[in-house]
Amino acid sequence: MILKIGVYNVEWMRDLFESDGSPKLTGKEATKSRQLARVIQAMNPDFLGIVEGPDTLVNGSKTTSKQLIDWSNEYLPGHTFSAIHGFPSAGQQELGALFNTSKLNVLFTPETKASTRFDQPFLMDTTNRMIKEQYEHYRPPLELSILGLDDTLISRVIIAHTKSKGIFDKVDYARFEMISQRDRLKLFGECMHIRERCDHYLSKGQEVIVMGDINDGFDLDFYENKFSKSAVEILLGDLWKPEWVLKSALPRPKLTANGWSPYSGRFKDRITGDQFTVLIDHILVSQGLKVKKGQVWNPYLEKSDPLIQSIKDDLIQASDHFPIVTEIEI
Repeated sequence: MILKIGVYNVEWMRDLFESDGSPKLTGKEATKSRQLARVIQAMNPDFLGIVEGPDTLVNGSKTTSKQLIDWSNEYLPGHTFSAIHGFPSAGQQELGALFNTSKLNVLFTPETKASTRFDQPFLMDTTNRMIKEQYEHYRPPLELSILGLDDTLISRVIIAHTKSKGIFDKVDYARFEMISQRDRLKLFGECMHIRERCDHYLSKGQEVIVMGDINDGFDLDFYENKFSKSAVEILLGDLWKPEWVLKSALPRPKLTANGWSPYSGRFKDRITGDQFTVLIDHILVSQGLKVKKGQVWNPYLEKSDPLIQSIKDDLIQASDHFPIVTEIEI
């Protein structure tokens, strides 16, 4: 069986809904909804991880999945999607997923032990000093199980939106350095916690997919060199357990004069003011899953792909990220 899976940071999707959770039908929000819908229709995914989805309220009066379903009913007529969400976050951007009910069942299957739950504080030694510090996921990663229609487990999935490395306060250079190091260690801690869960699944002979906006890439920037680790490489796993190492659905990006290529986002350097390209959205899979094709749906790079070019304007305008799409053979 071939599954088409993707992950898409849809950039503040909560703004596309009224206060009661119904989709907005007029104005610039409706325009963006139509743009997102055309992208998703073109992708035609069996499973799509959603980053920066609509809010889930703790009292349950609004949920990410209900709003995604209502949005799909409005903007994706004739769809076969259902939606799912997990623990609510402390903020306003949620993780969720759309999945094709004619092909898959998907369940929210979090670990329930208090010391390992993604919605609880956890301890992690991020500095290799044999001292564990307490961290907390600002957005609890979404733990799902993808099942066939016969309820056979296909793979575990973890969708993540880990700590941003961006600094948005007014700071001097000394404080900029301090905050940069703090944020990087929190990013490492979150990814170490996710990787522990991957090891738990793999130890039971289960397949694993990790996807999302990791806010980090594969290579060594200044802080990754300083700490001798990067967040994505933490997720990939331990070379001393090669059979448990995850593989990227994408080719290794190359450094260019404008940043990295392929890239899923573009940002402004706070110090120089220059625009630079980054690959911070990822799909990583365990070795029992065969990746047939992986692609950043970036219209600036995929100029020979007629499908991507047919929705070029929608991809550029709908979000500040480009989606990652891959086909996996089960």
